[in-house]
Amino acid sequence: MCATPIGNLGDITERVLETLRTVDLIAAEDTRNTLKLLNHFDIKTPMTSYHEHNKFEKAEDLIRQLREGKNIACVTDAGTPAISDPGEVLARRCIEEGIRVTSLPGACALITALTMSGMSARRFVFEGFLPVDKKQRKHVLESLTDEERTIILYESPHHLKDTLKELEAALGEERKITVCRELTKKFEEAVPTTIADAEAFYDENDPRGEYVLVIEGADPAVKEQEKRESFENMSIEEHVAKYEAQGESHKEAMRKAAADRGISRRDVYNALIVKK
Repeated sequence: MCATPIGNLGDITERVLETLRTVDLIAAEDTRNTLKLLNHFDIKTPMTSYHEHNKFEKAEDLIRQLREGKNIACVTDAGTPAISDPGEVLARRCIEEGIRVTSLPGACALITALTMSGMSARRFVFEGFLPVDKKQRKHVLESLTDEERTIILYESPHHLKDTLKELEAALGEERKITVCRELTKKFEEAVPTTIADAEAFYDENDPRGEYVLVIEGADPAVKEQEKRESFENMSIEEHVAKYEAQGESHKEAMRKAAADRGISRRDVYNALIVKK
């Protein structure tokens, strides 16, 4: 697995260049793009096409060649193979077949964007491109609503506007976001803003280039406050009944209701007794 530049050709490592020169074959996501890279560094190694639409059957052919003793380098169009890339399938199949896999580190758009965003990098979740399927996409967006870790997404210019609208509906208009584009290239940008302001900007400006969206995680203090406020119009009896409806025992339902309200289980018990 050989990481290649995401824009600036100076980001390729000497180790990757040496490997691309000495392997028997390069499996490339798009041979036309990779040919430009190879020509720039005067590398003549043969290539074969390995992409999203042939990743399963072609992986078997590559494994056959590996068993015959060939050394193969896998490259994506830009960045690190297997990250939102069919290289993941090839790596997994090689491991299943007992074939050694190694990764030569280098450029990776999600790490580049995260480290320049100024957002928390201690804990983060990478979702890549949101699913195209509407049901799956809705499920992912709903799962991100309460996500406390920094969220990183990839997006194309063609779908950026729609994605920002969906993010505003799921996460709120004031959620902080850093919109990164054209990373490592001449017109690189990393714009810290809010989801609403980003949406407003692209309502008036056409998206250009490939995007990485770095989104602030949900504030646990705000989530806790919202949770408590949701109980204000709910009686203790209704609160306990809600957990019982979810399959909890009466005892566990009382414990959870007490924890939610910041009171003792005895207080919940007494309130239920009085209600009876």
